[in-house]
Amino acid sequence: MDSMIEKREETRAEIEKIEEADAEEKTVRTVLHDADSEDQWIPKTKLGNDILKGKYKSLDELLEKGKVILEPEIVDTMVPDLKQEVIYIGGSPGKGGGIRRTATKRTARMHKSGRRFKLTAIIVIGDEKNIVGLGKASSREHRIALEKATDQAKLNVIRVKKGCGSWECGCGGDHSIPFSAEAKHGSVKVKLLPAPKGVGIVADKASKKMLNLAGIRDVWVKTSGNTRARGNLIYAVFQAMKNLSRTKGDL
Repeated sequence: MDSMIEKREETRAEIEKIEEADAEEKTVRTVLHDADSEDQWIPKTKLGNDILKGKYKSLDELLEKGKVILEPEIVDTMVPDLKQEVIYIGGSPGKGGGIRRTATKRTARMHKSGRRFKLTAIIVIGDEKNIVGLGKASSREHRIALEKATDQAKLNVIRVKKGCGSWECGCGGDHSIPFSAEAKHGSVKVKLLPAPKGVGIVADKASKKMLNLAGIRDVWVKTSGNTRARGNLIYAVFQAMKNLSRTKGDL
């Protein structure tokens, strides 16, 4: 009887060792796979090959020359410390009325087999200095929609012009914007106004996320229209920041 118990214990010990070895192998494979996927980027465009050869030193240089970015890995290579934020465009009825915001917006269309759902996500990326990007994508799965939106944001990056255009400050720094800019998307109109130091970002939560990632610290945001449609609102803010670069001369 004792010999049978000892054999069972030895068998259990061997099984535990095998399971531990398998777990270690899986962990190592995962880490190696992640490292290989990050290190072994094979460019598919001429611009990607030029970046690997060291022809361009910064993303600002690419944007100033008007290069078209067709690979998300280009932005990852040039700006490794990018940050991202999710714009909560979806919503579901909350308890006691109101709406509970969600990261993705769900829409449905009817087929013979029934309803087919689609999830849409909006992602904002930036380096909190002067680079910002906005992406929108759809998928049947929540995670895939967010990943596709992130890649799309990296293909749609812009360089934001900063300055101090407030007559109340006049410090000559780059904490705000050099002049007012406005844009419209759908029914939403947005106007960005320079603000003095210490005011902060006077805007809603969604616009604050984008302006923070763009490196703007003090600004007034004036909006009108159906601003509850966050998709239109965030695209109008993005277009207004893009309009800051549409000037003549060295302004």
